[in-house]
Amino acid sequence: MKRIGVLTSGGDAPGMNAAIRAVVRKGIYNNLEMYGIKYGFQGLMQGHIEKMDIGSVGDIIQRGGTILFSARSDDFKTEEGQQKAIEQLKKYGIDGLVIIGGDGSFRGAQALTAKGFPCIGIPGTIDNDINGTDFTIGFDTALNTIIEAIDKIRDTATSHERTYIIEVMGRDAGDLALWAGLAGGAESILIPEKKEDFDNIVNRLKRGHERGKKHSIILLAEGVGSGFDYGDRIQEETKLETRVTVLGYIQRGGSPTATDRVLASRLGAKAIELLMEGKAGIMVGIEHNQLVSYPISEILQKESTVNEEMYRLSKELSI
Repeated sequence: MKRIGVLTSGGDAPGMNAAIRAVVRKGIYNNLEMYGIKYGFQGLMQGHIEKMDIGSVGDIIQRGGTILFSARSDDFKTEEGQQKAIEQLKKYGIDGLVIIGGDGSFRGAQALTAKGFPCIGIPGTIDNDINGTDFTIGFDTALNTIIEAIDKIRDTATSHERTYIIEVMGRDAGDLALWAGLAGGAESILIPEKKEDFDNIVNRLKRGHERGKKHSIILLAEGVGSGFDYGDRIQEETKLETRVTVLGYIQRGGSPTATDRVLASRLGAKAIELLMEGKAGIMVGIEHNQLVSYPISEILQKESTVNEEMYRLSKELSI
């Protein structure tokens, strides 16, 4: 290994810049030439590749988003697109690639590795829906953004004695809603992995109102349905004034927390070590605060699962 490239792909996540910084500086520390690829796999096919030095990643550890930008690419999914990417890598003499992103990004890494080009994946997504790691880069920051919003909404919910539905990201995975709901004291948490009977939600709200509870907070992952649809149904069934807040893309932005900065730094450095050891088609993650690595093919075969103990606890504490 003499030259290594790094790119970010898919949805951005706070901490991606910290990971880029770690990859570049760990590589330079080990006398490698480092190259940044802009606009994900689309940029790779188009040759948006620049050599990076220590200064290239200075003053970015605290910044959200990604300095390499990100893009989704249907063209790269084709044989022709993948061949274009490999041609660009060969043109710049790049020997290995670090790919920061989610499962779609890992499929790209798997495809390149299968064609003989070594790739290492780093899990970067606020959804925390990647197997083989307890946490993904960006999850902790997004979680704290949601909790801050819950606390503020609870203030106005209390003042006006209203029920509030807070819709958060999570099309296929409910970790953000579950963790934020538990941390924010939500009365109900609706996630894609669990089918919640609507009557249970209504009965819980009614019981709370009967014992004198003046407000309620419901966390809804977007994959379950529309917050506005749920709001209309709940107000109709309970006769309680209901409001809806959709947090949207605010969850992806902001300065990464210390937890995400440290996680990204550790994963980024480990990715370089794996490439130097001749490893390929591997994802680096963290389990029980220890760095681990698994074949990407193995990671993609498993479905992400919800923490059953936390889900049960959320029910027990919202009586």
